[in-house]
Amino acid sequence: MPVAFITGATGFVGHHVAAALIRRGWRLRALCRKPPPQSIDLPGIEWQIGDIRNSGQVMSAISGAEGVFHVAADYRLWAPNPREIYESNVAGTVNVLQAAMEAGVKRVVHTSSVGALGLSPDGTAADENTPVSLEDMVGHYKRSKFLAEREAQRFLDKGLPIVFVHPSTPVGPGDHKPTPTGKIIVDFLNRKMPAYLDTGLNLVDVRDVSEGHCLAFERGRIGEKYILGNRNLTLAEIFEILEEISKIPAPKVKLPYTPILWLAGILHLVSFVTRREPMVPYEGVKMAAKRMFFDSSKAIRELRFPQSPVETALSDAVEWFRQNGYIIRQ
Repeated sequence: MPVAFITGATGFVGHHVAAALIRRGWRLRALCRKPPPQSIDLPGIEWQIGDIRNSGQVMSAISGAEGVFHVAADYRLWAPNPREIYESNVAGTVNVLQAAMEAGVKRVVHTSSVGALGLSPDGTAADENTPVSLEDMVGHYKRSKFLAEREAQRFLDKGLPIVFVHPSTPVGPGDHKPTPTGKIIVDFLNRKMPAYLDTGLNLVDVRDVSEGHCLAFERGRIGEKYILGNRNLTLAEIFEILEEISKIPAPKVKLPYTPILWLAGILHLVSFVTRREPMVPYEGVKMAAKRMFFDSSKAIRELRFPQSPVETALSDAVEWFRQNGYIIRQ
């Protein structure tokens, strides 16, 4: 039975990746900062207490692994200390890849993000080759993922066999934090979305994303990037689907962008004083200025990446949030 080392197995995407690997017959070793809660149901996984920011702990956990799945990331649009995001997403990535190189693993699947890719100026779907630079990155999360990918490229150049996957906007059951995207769904279900911005996202079933990680290990070409996405939807269209699922009316008022950006900027400054997360994240509003539409045809063609209906993923997410007490207003 092959052994794989995985980071981020207690997170939304990482948990699904771990479950998919276990179904494929992998024996997993996972690093986590504290003992995982009983709700993390991953039979047979070997948990090791540690932090990807600690190179020694990473090296100990990765020893003997045939494959590495680096899924962990600090995914926040606001943090009282942004340095923490870079310590996990950039320095942590260096630690994992350095350990993987020294351990001589067969292959690494590095989980990046479409946030680290370029966007088409005209709003059409971008792909893996759309031009991008650090100056295009909005916010600390995107910048950290972009820089982490540059670090991964350095290890690739040294001979470490890496395949890059770029999930778009995963949705589905198990988003326990929840992620910023999951929070949009939760706020909608709690009737806290009276209006919306004119933006767009590429939605994908998180279970397809987990399958995509496995396929990247099995079929992906070393050094290549693969967008793991599915359907491009405006935010208004996403709310229409949620309305059909939940029977909660979708917001009809489209907000003007500039005043909301000013409001978010003011709340951002207030957060520096209060150290509390702002109700409207400034970086999230700035991201909304462009539709994050992407083309996943390369992953479909080369990996045979599945395309499950996003309606099913959203329906399962809604049901999971309801069953786990995230919905206060029915």
